[in-house]
This record gives sequence, structure tokens and C-alpha cells, in this order.
Amino acid sequence: MKRAMFSKAAIAVVLCAAGTGCSPPAPPAPEKVRAPAAVEGWTRPPMIRSVRRIPGGLVFSGQAEPGARVVLRSDSGPAHAAAADDQGRFEIRMTAPAGDLLLRPETQVGQDAASAPERLLIVAGGRGPVAILRAGAPTRRLDRAPALGAVDSDGRMRLASGLTAPAGEPLDVSAGGEGGPVKSDPQGRWSLVLGPSTGPDEIRVGGRGFTWPGEGAADASTGTRVERAGAGWRVVWSGPAGRQQTTWLPDGE
Repeated sequence: MKRAMFSKAAIAVVLCAAGTGCSPPAPPAPEKVRAPAAVEGWTRPPMIRSVRRIPGGLVFSGQAEPGARVVLRSDSGPAHAAAADDQGRFEIRMTAPAGDLLLRPETQVGQDAASAPERLLIVAGGRGPVAILRAGAPTRRLDRAPALGAVDSDGRMRLASGLTAPAGEPLDVSAGGEGGPVKSDPQGRWSLVLGPSTGPDEIRVGGRGFTWPGEGAADASTGTRVERAGAGWRVVWSGPAGRQQTTWLPDGE
């Protein structure tokens, strides 16, 4: 490469010496800066941050790659999509489903697509909880939930989580003689690992008691089952490698 560049420079010098008119070479055009996703061949999955109820429907807001197409897909039925603006913000409007619905968020940028590992759950057409199910991480409620937003269990441990205000304040969480003060993050979200329990047993959060109804019955299918359980909704779904997960969502306020 250096040899070729040197040869061109030498020819230019000869032409100038021979009296041929020449002008200083134009500076190289600045290289276009490409988005990290395009350079690395990787597209960031979308992040759904909130839900808003409107007459007859739901509006989901979140963050994605600027200019990307964000899609919410189900295993059956129509997909719902919207384009993110130049700041990556998007809103997806959809008609409220008739019953329970599990959706897979996806980002599309050109020929690249990235599905989020999490799932968006809509219970009872949005009249029940609306939450983000995440294997190996606490469920994140999008609807108005009590201090205990969710309990996730894989049969070996439970993960209690929720949202509290003001953010950063300690919150007393206990169950079965274990627990203690838990400090929330800057967004007010907290989580605490608890021992397993076939239930029912009581989980106390900030002085309020919640009765964990126990694990859902084993299900050979790989689908998602949503059912009433105590003062809330129990969701039985498949985590990594098909392992059964149970998520309990206490009734909202």
C-alpha cells in the first residue's frame, strides 16, 4: 500500500517539474462515522419503559436505536410496530387484546434484527398487570403496582422485587425469618433473594404483608399459563433451556 502511494506522489512531482499545471491535492474526504451497531454488526434490543392506557388500547413507550423499527411480536396474531425517532424514543399503540398476551420485543435496523431476551406480558387485556418477564432477573412491572411488584421463582430460590419512593431509601423486606433492610437503586427499584417455598407463606414489604401462593403446578407444555392465585396473578412460563419459571404479580393498587 505504501509503495503505491509513493509512486503516485513521484508522478505528481515529475509533472510539476515539467511545467504542467498542478494544484495542491485536495484533502481526503472525512470518513463517515457509522453507528456502533452498524460497525460491530450488532443491534441493541429495545427497552420498553412504560405503558399508558387509552380508550380501547395501550401505548408502550421506550428506547431503541435511533431510526430503528421496533416490533412487538407474538407467536400468533398480528405484530405491532413503530419507528424510533432520532433520539431513539418510540411509542407503539395497540388495541387492547381480548385476554392474556405474551409479546417479544424486536429491533430492526436495515438487514439487522435483534430480539430482546425479555418478554412483555399483558394480563386480562391490560386490566391486569403489565410486566416485563426476564429470565435470571427480577420481573419489572409497568403498571401501577404495590411495593412488592413481583416474586420470581425457579423452585430453587425466589427473587422478590418492586418499586418504592423516594428512591434510595431503605425498605424492610422479610419472609420466613430472613431478610432485612433493602436499599433501592436511583430509579427506586429494589430486589432481594429469598429461600424457596412451596407456599403459601407471607412476604412482608415495608410493614405490609403479601401472601405468596406457591409454585404453579408442573406443566409439560412450553407455553405460558396465566391464572389467578391468591391476591394476584400467577404466571407459569419457560425460562432458559425450557426450565419452568413461576412469577407471581400481586394485584395493583
